[in-house]
Amino acid sequence: MTSQTRNTEITYRRMTEDDLPSAHGLSEALRWAHRLEDWQLMLRLGTGFVAEENGTVIGTGLCWKFGNAHASLGMIIVSPERQGKGIGRELMNLVLKELGDRCILLTATPVGQPLYEKLGFLPTGTVDQHQGTMQQTSPLALAAGECIRPVAAGDLQALAALATRALGMPREEMMAQLLNVAEGVLIEKDGEALGFSMMRRFGRGHVIGPLVAPDTERAKALIAHWAATYAGSFVRVDVAGESGLSTWVESLGLALVGPSVRMARGQVPVSDGTVKQYAVFSQALG
Repeated sequence: MTSQTRNTEITYRRMTEDDLPSAHGLSEALRWAHRLEDWQLMLRLGTGFVAEENGTVIGTGLCWKFGNAHASLGMIIVSPERQGKGIGRELMNLVLKELGDRCILLTATPVGQPLYEKLGFLPTGTVDQHQGTMQQTSPLALAAGECIRPVAAGDLQALAALATRALGMPREEMMAQLLNVAEGVLIEKDGEALGFSMMRRFGRGHVIGPLVAPDTERAKALIAHWAATYAGSFVRVDVAGESGLSTWVESLGLALVGPSVRMARGQVPVSDGTVKQYAVFSQALG
């Protein structure tokens, strides 16, 4: 589709792999940390749209479907020189149309929250972004019979089941892709996976997430494992505001950069209550 903006034709179309270097350039202009490889992973997991002017990509919008009932959206970016011309709104409309009647989740800055509220999104919580040089910490004790071990390829079904229970929506496809680019550890007892966390390259260093656990103490144990392994490295982790982890995470050298607002339009998915997601895969995908 096309639209006219001050005598300039703006074309909107689906994003392809060839658009990713331009999309990466847009995020760099906003000082976002995403690498080209991070963009590639996000597009593999979902669907994207671009706004194009005279053959140049000037805007992006991505979305991800989780089964027939849930989805998320993010990476709504417009070139700084083209902002304020309705391009972001048009990209949002394309994404919303793509997702249909699903419950749609997103993470917004406090500045962006009023715009999303006008589109029918309501606040559901917060996400606290922490990052910095990870400091060494001692391993945390687990309950009798529990241990932390590396994730193996054969653990996919167990990881997907935990993630799905924690979020109340399907996560198998995302976990399958994540195993190709991340390392992980899980807490196990008598052959049963109780929780897990993943670590992958992202931005300036590495990012922890998702992290799923039955309680805060086991969530801390999983993060402490990475603190021992990646001490001295630049690490980011985005924890749920209600997780109770922020102050403890700061003690590991990961400063609070700022909170973001989790929002939803439609019936919000619900955890089964036995496990929770303490750290997100990303603010865009949840």
